[in-house]
Amino acid sequence: MSNTNSELFDLDREEQVLSDPLPPSGGLGRWMRRLVAVILGLVLVGGAVYASSLAFKSADDGPAPSMLTHAVQRGEMLVTVTEDGNVESAKNVEIKCQVAGGSSILWIVKDGSQVKEGEKLVELDASQLDDQINAQKITYEKARSALVQAEKDFQVAEISVKEYLEGTFKKELQDAEAQITIALENLRTSQNMLQHSQRMFRKGYISTLELEGQQFSVQRSQLELDSARTAKDVLENFTKVKMIEDLQSKVETAKAKLESEKAAFTLEESRLKRLEDQKGFCLINATQDGMVVYANEQMGGMRGGQQGPQIEEGAAVRERQTILRLPDLSQMQVKVNVHETKVEQLRVGMRARIRILGRELQGAVHSIANQPEPTSFFSASVKEYATIVRIDGQPEGLRPGMTAEVEILVAHLKDVLTLPVAAIVEQRGKYFCWVATPGKVERRSLVLGLNNDRFVEVQDGVSETDQVLLNPRAVVAEARAAGEEAETNRVREQFGEAKPGAAPEPDTRRGPSKDSPNAGGGPGTQAGAAGSGPNAASGGPAGGGPGGGPGGPGGGFDLMASDKDGDGKISKAEAPEFMQAFFDRVDTNGDGMLDKAEMEVMRQRRVSGGSRGGSRNLMQFDKNGDGKVTADEVPAEMQGILERADANQDGAVDAAEIEQLRSRFPPGGGGGPGGGPGGP
Repeated sequence: MSNTNSELFDLDREEQVLSDPLPPSGGLGRWMRRLVAVILGLVLVGGAVYASSLAFKSADDGPAPSMLTHAVQRGEMLVTVTEDGNVESAKNVEIKCQVAGGSSILWIVKDGSQVKEGEKLVELDASQLDDQINAQKITYEKARSALVQAEKDFQVAEISVKEYLEGTFKKELQDAEAQITIALENLRTSQNMLQHSQRMFRKGYISTLELEGQQFSVQRSQLELDSARTAKDVLENFTKVKMIEDLQSKVETAKAKLESEKAAFTLEESRLKRLEDQKGFCLINATQDGMVVYANEQMGGMRGGQQGPQIEEGAAVRERQTILRLPDLSQMQVKVNVHETKVEQLRVGMRARIRILGRELQGAVHSIANQPEPTSFFSASVKEYATIVRIDGQPEGLRPGMTAEVEILVAHLKDVLTLPVAAIVEQRGKYFCWVATPGKVERRSLVLGLNNDRFVEVQDGVSETDQVLLNPRAVVAEARAAGEEAETNRVREQFGEAKPGAAPEPDTRRGPSKDSPNAGGGPGTQAGAAGSGPNAASGGPAGGGPGGGPGGPGGGFDLMASDKDGDGKISKAEAPEFMQAFFDRVDTNGDGMLDKAEMEVMRQRRVSGGSRGGSRNLMQFDKNGDGKVTADEVPAEMQGILERADANQDGAVDAAEIEQLRSRFPPGGGGGPGGGPGGP
């Protein structure tokens, strides 16, 4: 049209020039020139009108001029992940604080210094260790003294046993045997004297009293002999055993005390040695040649990326905290943090291109963390995973801490069809594009593969050289409707359905309306009367199901909202009051729980029993978006409803047939006793 206007403008200027008075060179020539100009103008106007009609006809038959198209081509596509990271050594010798309980740095070598093996790197404060060592030495000496005493006591106890068995007992046994021998001798003497006295008594030389005295002497000697023998038996059978047990117990006691003192001494000795070793850890020397790098780590926090504990003179360091690193500059790598949406694409061994200060290097993915990195306060919802990329070879000039850009090659697709991301529309989990063909624009279902930031691999749905619309939502009503439906579904999925008694969904254009879905509907009636809200207007059954209660899913009530423990099921205790009467009938598998499938069966039974609004909800099963519902798209429980609704018997039900089925049932259709939940 702009070209046509320009032509008309030029024509007007030409007529103006031709209409100017001609010089007086002859009247006939002047009129001839005017006639030619008029004819030429009419020809130009006619051409412009014809061109405009062709343009409008072309716009009606095919894509409008405002429709931007892209020719589908076959070629290569690179799928990459690009992130920034920091250069570090793949092999670091870490210098850590080995002092128990930590210490503080008295002196440290300058960061970035080149050191040789054995050179002093760090000197830690050892004053507290010196005090502990002095106190431990006192304890150690006391333990050593107690050990010596225990050893002597044990030796004395062992000697006491030997002394008794080989000395005391033998002496006492000899004494007992001597007493027996003496008693025997005394007995024999007394007996001899008694025999002599008896002879003398018979002859009359001694008296009876003297004879009785001699008899008593024999009895006394016999008693003394028996006593001596008993003493020996007691010594051998009792006294010896008792003394040995007593002395052995003293040996065991002394031995146990000796072991205890040995353990105490060993403990105190090890403590003293450990403290002395700890003091040795206060002086740290280099284990190899290299460059010193302070271990100042970045930490997440409220300020985002704040510094961790600083390594400097006077700074406190914890036990096992890394103080310095001696990196191996011949083996370098890059650590990058990959966003959680991209990390699943990565695999160990993938090749990578690395750019560092204008240099391009190559490498490969070495490892991928299975836990996200700590995040800062301002990026707490962003999860990133540390990925290590090893640099090939031994490039010179790289230093730890340098910034690097890493591009990881996920896939190199060859000879594939690709489409721009803007040309694809998602609808109910499927992907579509619109192809411009002569006279019309048609929708194509796509099977997609990998993608990058600009293009998507198309495995099926379009052919090479097809002209695909780049802005389908802007120029195709069907694409816009798909986008609006997807947005509606997204809102419903994110925020769920409204609950009974909840505030109506706000209308951002006019504010809350009395006619909003929750207004006036409220809970379903208990006596079977039709509700006064949208459940009634849309055919919500007042008596189509058991029991009365709140409006059903279509009336702004989501039964799954009763799932308090979030397990995807509703127990009888969690079920609303109106469901208690018929809970067991709905629980078809008898497990005491209602899942989504059982509640869907309940809802569809209400539909088939007289729900006018439920039949209209059959269109929710239109999975391919063709405006019809077929038998393979609905659950088995709804096959009977689908057959009754299929008036033309073509195997599919459209909106008109569903509306026809719905019209067979009056509002609040008669069902079982009591008003059931509002229909969908």
